[in-house]
Amino acid sequence: MASALSIHRAPPAVVPLRFLLTAPWFAVAAGGLLLWAGPEALDSRWTGAVLAVTHLLTLGFMGHAMLGALLQLLPVAFGVPLPRIGAVAAVAHPALALGALCLSAAFLAAAPVLFAAAALLLALALGVYLAAVAIGILRQRMRDPLARVISVALLGLLVTVLLGVLLASGLAGAPLPLLALTHLHATWGIVGWTLLLVLGAALALVPMFQMTSSYPRWLRGGFSAAMLVALIAWSVALWFEWNALRRILQWLLAGGAGTIGIATLVLQQRGRRRLQPDVTFSFWRLGMLCLCAAVALWIVGETLAVQSTQPYALLLGVMLLPGFAFCVIAGMLYKIVPFLLWLTLQMHSGGRPPSVKEILPEERGEPQYWTHMCAIVLLAAAVTLWSGFVYPAAMAFIASSAMLGGSLTRAARFARTRMAEAKPLPRGADRSSWKSIS
Repeated sequence: MASALSIHRAPPAVVPLRFLLTAPWFAVAAGGLLLWAGPEALDSRWTGAVLAVTHLLTLGFMGHAMLGALLQLLPVAFGVPLPRIGAVAAVAHPALALGALCLSAAFLAAAPVLFAAAALLLALALGVYLAAVAIGILRQRMRDPLARVISVALLGLLVTVLLGVLLASGLAGAPLPLLALTHLHATWGIVGWTLLLVLGAALALVPMFQMTSSYPRWLRGGFSAAMLVALIAWSVALWFEWNALRRILQWLLAGGAGTIGIATLVLQQRGRRRLQPDVTFSFWRLGMLCLCAAVALWIVGETLAVQSTQPYALLLGVMLLPGFAFCVIAGMLYKIVPFLLWLTLQMHSGGRPPSVKEILPEERGEPQYWTHMCAIVLLAAAVTLWSGFVYPAAMAFIASSAMLGGSLTRAARFARTRMAEAKPLPRGADRSSWKSIS
């Protein structure tokens, strides 16, 4: 993969960094809101606080991190040219941030005007972003099989956004079937967008950064398309209340999710060429274990018919969001951000740049990893054993997220200082042909 990187296509560092450095602070805000709301927030998965925290994580943390990472990965790792990338980021980033805040405030205040404002801002942010990405993918003509997986995930994001806009319109007063739209929106967001995007990123980043062998060929082929077809069929069955077909398709989707988790864990265990695990390896392993735990929990819920109980639904959410999604994104950020900063120093300043490990030492991530593991355990205890655990759980989650944000910010400041101290490249010098990773 290293030799295939299109370094000359890399956008200015500020473009993805504005997304990546913002993401952890939305997770801090989510933890702060949970701490403020207290045990009453966990009375139901439909409380305003739970819904607000959920969207601070999904739109604020996950949205900024995943969209920012794609702005770097698409042109560099997949060779997908993105038109007017600076202008796209300048519109999408503030609109996404404001939209996530408006939506969370709308859930807390139950204010229709805030739902309407959030729908407009998020439609603007994601519409501009997806339009630019679609143009780039069409120009590239899907030659890279990994780019096709990312394309399927982006289609899942598009459907998730459209369903979310419909939901916001319904909450603002439009006569729409809110319960069915909620199930569709949540499933498309987790399976169609998050899970498939993680698969696409894993196919490129796990062998590169975790020094493993490649994923099996069948997982890099039509697997994502099969998941998309199953998800579309499930959506139709849910809408028309074809319950027998819907249950069959749910088992297929759960099996697909478990397959991704197990395949990654096996690859980490058996296909690794580096003996000493780093923080990225640890976070991805924890995230995939949480994904497998979520699938196992879903199977138990289906078998014992306890899907409607509040502890079950909240525990499933803990495994999927603070567990699976947060962990894999945190692990990704610990590699992408320092690599992006190192690449910028390499290409735009004279002399030998600091190494990736100097920009962001690996030991900085270890305290966050253990703190976040405690947060997951405490959150699981809060939703299943005693709601009073929400206070230490929220504090641990705030600490974990702040550690991540602080580490990334210090890395950016370190790189900026070194850039200012380094000698500039001679006029006319060009390092765009550089290809190797040291």
